[in-house]
Amino acid sequence: MGDIKKIRKKYAKPIHPWNKERIEEERSYIRRYGLTNKKEVWKAETLLKNIKDQIKKFPSMPDAQAEVLRVALKNRLLKYGLVREDTPLQEVLGYTSEVILQKRLQSVVLKKGFARTPKQARQLITHEHIIVNDVVMNAPSYLVTVTDKVGFHPSSPFAQEDHPERKQPELTEKQKQEKARRAKQSSEPEIELVEISEDDAE
Repeated sequence: MGDIKKIRKKYAKPIHPWNKERIEEERSYIRRYGLTNKKEVWKAETLLKNIKDQIKKFPSMPDAQAEVLRVALKNRLLKYGLVREDTPLQEVLGYTSEVILQKRLQSVVLKKGFARTPKQARQLITHEHIIVNDVVMNAPSYLVTVTDKVGFHPSSPFAQEDHPERKQPELTEKQKQEKARRAKQSSEPEIELVEISEDDAE
């Protein structure tokens, strides 16, 4: 048997670990996207950095080689919806790691209204309530492509739209008024009508 291949790290730690601005930014990402630790932020940053580094190397490459790699990278970014057909690759250099975090399955589940909070979205995924292209996906960090179909597993109780733990759609102004009118009617006391005979009236 050969040697076991060492798994390569998917992230790089910050060069300056005690930078206050960076720490505050990472904390905001953790709260906003329901991440468990900073490693998930670093993975997104490393992935985006690798893409930017590749774009920066294109001018120094031979034209033929640069064109092949440019097309491959553009197709990859189109696959995840990070750019449009008419978007120049130079625009990617201005992206932040937030664009990667928004493509995570956890963020997509929350955006689709399947969960009320990012933490609930993570729980639904890890408990195998979510499927991607009819396959159970229990990895919150999975990057969703533009062709992926995300939904609930058919046997999941959350598949029912009226499930109490699911995020309810926002009501229109007319629906809010109708709901308030019904609530007012149900709270009004019922008045019992009593017939008065002629003898009682005298």
